[in-house]
Amino acid sequence: MSNALWFTLVGGLLLVMGLTSSILKRSPVTVAIIYLAVGLLVGPTVLNLFHFNPLKESALLEGLTEVAVLISLFSAGVKMPMPFSFARWRTPILLATVSMAITVALVAGFSRYVLGMPWGAGVLLGAIVAPTDPVLATDVQIRHPGDRDQLRFTLTCEAGMNDGSAFPFVMLGLGLLGLHDLGDFGLKWVLLDGVWATLGGISIGLVAGIALARLGWKLRREPYKHELMDDFLGLGLIGVVYGVAVLAHAWGFLAVFFAAVALRQTELKLARAARDSFDECQSRESARAEDAACPDPELPPTVSEGSLIFKEHLERLSVVVLILLIGGTLFVDSWSWGAVGLALFLFAVARPASVVIGLLGTRTPWRMRALAGWFGVRGIGSLYYLVYAIEQGLPEPLALELIQLTLIVVTLSILLHGISVKPLMGHFWRRTARSAQ
Repeated sequence: MSNALWFTLVGGLLLVMGLTSSILKRSPVTVAIIYLAVGLLVGPTVLNLFHFNPLKESALLEGLTEVAVLISLFSAGVKMPMPFSFARWRTPILLATVSMAITVALVAGFSRYVLGMPWGAGVLLGAIVAPTDPVLATDVQIRHPGDRDQLRFTLTCEAGMNDGSAFPFVMLGLGLLGLHDLGDFGLKWVLLDGVWATLGGISIGLVAGIALARLGWKLRREPYKHELMDDFLGLGLIGVVYGVAVLAHAWGFLAVFFAAVALRQTELKLARAARDSFDECQSRESARAEDAACPDPELPPTVSEGSLIFKEHLERLSVVVLILLIGGTLFVDSWSWGAVGLALFLFAVARPASVVIGLLGTRTPWRMRALAGWFGVRGIGSLYYLVYAIEQGLPEPLALELIQLTLIVVTLSILLHGISVKPLMGHFWRRTARSAQ
C-alpha cells in the first residue's frame, strides 16, 4: 500500500470510530475486534493489499510498540486510586511476580514437551506471552483517576507492573539460547537483571514522579503563579525516566509506571494537605477575623490530570495502527494447531492456574480470582518483547516460529477476550451491587 492509501485507510477508520463512538460503547464486543477485522480484510488473509513482515521490520515495530506501551503505562499509573496501601497492592504484586513466574514455567513446559522447542526458546516464549497488556485491556482496567473498583484496580496495576517483571525472564531465555550473559551459575542474571534492574527502575520512577509533582505544585502556587504545559511535562517525564532507567540498566517500563503513580499520589497528598491547612485556618478565631491570613483555598491544576486526556488519545491512535499491522501479518496458513493450542493452553490452563496459586493465602474473593484468571489480555506488550528478542540476534528459523506463535496468541486474545469482556464484567458488577445491598 502507498502512503496515500495508508492515510486514507487510517483516517477513514478514525472518522468512522469517532462518529459511532456512542454506538460502539453499547456494542457487545470491543473496538479492538473491529480494528483487527479491518487489518485481516486488507492484509494477506483476504484482499492482500499489504503485508507487514515483523522479521524484516523488527526495528520499526520495536519502536512503535515501545512508545505504545510507555504511553499506556503512564496512563495506567496516573489512574491509580489514592491513597497507596500495601494491603490493596498485595494482590496485583503477587500476580505480577508469583503468577508471572508460574505462567512462564507452564508455557515453557508446554513449549518443550508439546511443541518440541528447546528450553531456552520455551522460557523466552513464556516471557513473551506471560505479561498481561496495559494497551488492549482498557475495558477491564481503571477508567478514570477516581475509579475505586477493586477488580479493575487489580488488573490495571498488574498490567503496569508485569510489563517490567517479565523482562528478567526474557533475558533468561536469551541467556539459555546463548544471546545474553547470565554469569556463573546465573548470578549475574539474578543480581543485575533481577534485583538491580527491578529495584533500580522502581526507585528512578518514584524519585522522578515525586520531584515533578512537587516542582509543578510549587510553580503553580504563590508567589510564582506559572502556567505549565501539562502535555509536555507528561511526555517529558516518560522520556527522561525511561531514558535514565535504560542507561542505568534498569527496567524502564517499571520506572515509567511508578513515576506516574508517584506523580499522581504526590499531587493528591499535596492537595489534601492544602485543604486541611485551609480548613484548620478557617476554624481558628483569628483567621475568621482576618481572611487574608488563610492560604488560598483554590487548588491549582495537576500535571497528572492535565496530561491524561492527551495520553489516552495517543494510546488509542497507537492501538489502531498496531492492530492493523497485526492483521497485516497473518496469512491463512498462519493458523497452525500448535499456535492455537498454545493460546488455548495459556488462556484456559496457565493463566487461571497461576492466578489461583499466586493468590493462595489472600482474601481475594473467588469471583474476582476467576475473572482475573480469564482476563489476562495479551497484546502490544507481547509484540514488544518479541521484536526485542529478534533484535538481540535470534536465529531466523526460531524468530519466524516465535512470530507465528505470538501473533496467534495476541489475535485470539483480542477475539476471545474482546467478545467476553463486556458480558462477564457486566454480570460481575451486577452481582457485586446486589451483594452490597
